[in-house]
Amino acid sequence: MAEAIYVGGLLVATPLLDDPNFRRSVVLILEHDHDGGTLGVVLNRPSDISVTQVLPVWDPLVTGPSVLFEGGPVQTDSALALAAVPSGEEPLGWRRLHAGTPAVSRLGTVDLDAPPEILQGEIAQMRIFAGYAGWSSGQLESEIAEGAWYVVDSEAGDTFHADPRALWRHVLRRQPGELAFVATCPDDPTMN
Repeated sequence: MAEAIYVGGLLVATPLLDDPNFRRSVVLILEHDHDGGTLGVVLNRPSDISVTQVLPVWDPLVTGPSVLFEGGPVQTDSALALAAVPSGEEPLGWRRLHAGTPAVSRLGTVDLDAPPEILQGEIAQMRIFAGYAGWSSGQLESEIAEGAWYVVDSEAGDTFHADPRALWRHVLRRQPGELAFVATCPDDPTMN
């Protein structure tokens, strides 16, 4: 289990976190600054809104399911896209995450105002998120200390996991020691 919050790391909601915005969520950290706070997107909340309804020009580039993901409770009327590039190149309209971990070394944000044609053939996978998760300076550290989040390392397949709703259990199951057992925690603890 990682100890520090870092770009490219994951926040995994503990069973104690019952905020409906984050219950059983897996958040990928996109920005972290000790003075300015933290920004991330929830990876495991596909919505019922298809990409064609909101950003039809981007639909051909989106990795299934071809829906908007609920990225978090902040600015839910705005969209943020993450895409992976197949090589070390940095195509126009794509900006690499400033992360030092191999798991996300080919991950970056997409300029959704750019014409999709410039990224056609340049990206391997892409998902679009409505809104994001944000914490002011020190806020996330306090939530972690209170037992709301586990901070763990991400793996290459997490951002575009084929079954996003199963990601919470999947990430926990691969953790060492007792943390792997948390994956078996029932949705309703009273049913245990």
